[in-house]
Order: sequence, then structure tokens, then C-alpha cells
Amino acid sequence: MRRYARTLVAVALATTVMAGTVGWASGNAQQALTGPPPGTAAWRADQVLGRELPDPERATPAEVSRFFRGLTAAQQQTLVVRHPLVVGNLDGVPVALRYRANARSLRADHNPRYAHLAGPGDGAGHRQILAFDPRGRGQVAEVFGDLSTARHVAVVVPGSDIDAGTFDRTSDVYGTPAGMAKALYAETGRGSAVVAWAGYTTPVGVGIDAATGSLAEAGAGRLTRFTDGLATDGVPAPAVFCHSYGSVVCGLAASRLRARDLVVLGSPGMRADDVADLHTTARVWAVKGATDWIDDVPNVEVAGLGHGPDPTGPEFGARRVTAHDAHGHTGYFAPGTDSLRAFSSITKGEAR
Repeated sequence: MRRYARTLVAVALATTVMAGTVGWASGNAQQALTGPPPGTAAWRADQVLGRELPDPERATPAEVSRFFRGLTAAQQQTLVVRHPLVVGNLDGVPVALRYRANARSLRADHNPRYAHLAGPGDGAGHRQILAFDPRGRGQVAEVFGDLSTARHVAVVVPGSDIDAGTFDRTSDVYGTPAGMAKALYAETGRGSAVVAWAGYTTPVGVGIDAATGSLAEAGAGRLTRFTDGLATDGVPAPAVFCHSYGSVVCGLAASRLRARDLVVLGSPGMRADDVADLHTTARVWAVKGATDWIDDVPNVEVAGLGHGPDPTGPEFGARRVTAHDAHGHTGYFAPGTDSLRAFSSITKGEAR
């Protein structure tokens, strides 16, 4: 009876404190954004090329890739102009075309919430936006580096309270996907590319969404399709870095995810008992700093609440990453930290 009571207390605590990035704000229930890209109905009806276009909901990234590579440059540009939201968000479309389509969509979007995404990126030229979906809170992915020549690639999957509006906020920079990706790219240097992927509906604040796996389930499908799309462009299998609730997404995606390494940081659990339960061929790494508040979250999973064992626990079986000087829940990618240096080594395939 005493053990049962402790479990109930743990579950109650988990639903109260479990969140991904911001932490202690009240939560709001979210509806996962699923299905094909915006503009799909018009795309399906378009006969401009005199043939049927690949269905965004049913065609695999490989099928989409074959279709686009069979088009002339003029035909590709026609689709970019007529259907930028589909082309820019359709996995399997060549990366360069997606950049072009999303730049067009952002220029045409008059929502001030997304205006910053259309601005210039680091160095010359505009930002390399690999996905932009303005529906709901907005989803976005951005590339740092050159995916077409990169020998080493990483994908950053964020936790709660992240969307197109907070993707690159100036406060708590290393708790944002853009901030994490920029820092990792700067550390890995030339020959690498890092993708900041905010391509799923994240929980908001603390609430039932953060304590359950429903949003993560939807995100897992989107993440696996995204990495499959990168593969069609010849991009090397990436190291995937999963922060906080993002590690729940990665845990549920692991068996299908095209990844060389899977790294979880500040994780509340991966909805797996151990590494073997992930059914992945990727190397699995885990890190949690001494000052990370996620350590106060009970590692339980009862009646769908909670996300299971701590991935940094010895019985889980993940390789450990040092984080002696990482501060709090969002300090793992801060420049100069042991953890960032380790992440760079993992991305470049040097870590053992």
C-alpha cells in the first residue's frame, strides 16, 4: 500500500512539474498538427504539368524525390511559385528548392509573428529555412551550414514551449532550437551542417500534454519522415540531439529513425525501459547536469502518465556524456561547456 501511495504521488508530481523548456508556467492543451502540408488541396487539383503531382499525404519521401528529379528546372520553379507551402514542407523535395519555396512563403506571409524568419541569416544571404508551416503556433526548420557538402550532420529536436515564434527568441538562447543548432555548428566547424527542427506541436508550459506521449507520438512520425527526406538528398545519417520533451519524441521514433547517433539531454524519459527497448541501431547517449530541474521529475510511467526510466541511469544502458559545467535545464549547448564539446565530437563521429 505504501509503494502504491508513493507511485500515485509520483504521478501527480509528474503531471505538475513535467515540461520541456520554460518549466513552471501553467499548461494549455494542444492539438497536434498532423497530415499533409498546407495548400495540399490546390496541389492535388493542379494539372499545370499535364500529369498528376505526388500526393503529399501518401507519397513517400523517396517517391517525391524521384518525381522532382525528373522535372526540368523550369518545371520545378513553376511548382515553387504556384505551391510554395507544399514544396517547402514536402519531405523528399530537394533541399535547395525547399529553401526557395519557404523564402517565398515567408515573404508572402503578413503575420508579424513570423517576420523575423524572413530576415538575413548568419553571413551573406537569407536564412536557410527548410520548413515553414504557419498553421497553429507555426513550425519551422532551419539549416546552419551546407547540407549539400556536409560530411557530418546533426538535427536538434527541442522540447516544450517551442514554435515558430519562439524558435530563435533572444532570451534563454541555448534553450531554443536555433540557439542550440548555431552553437553546435560553430563548435563543429566546416564540413558539418546542423538542422534546428521545430517540426512538431510541442506542449505549452506544465500540464497533461507534457506528462503524456500524445504530442510526442505525432512528432515522432513527422521526425522520421523528415530524416527520410534528408536521405533522398544524399545527406549523411545524422546525429540527432533531443532536448527534454524532445527526447520523448526521439524515443518513440527511435526504431524508425534514420540516425547514426541519438543523444538525449535533460530527458524526462524516452518511454522505453532501456536502450534495447528502443530497437535502434543508433548509438544512444544521455546527459543530465547536476543543476537541471528535470532531475526533480519522477521517472515513472503509470496509466500513460510519465515517460519512464531516466536515460542517464546505469541500468538504461546509454553512453554517458559529461556535463559538469552545464547550467540548469538549457545550458548544455552553451559555448565552452564540456557537453557542447562532447556533442561536437559525437556529430563528427569521433566520440567512442
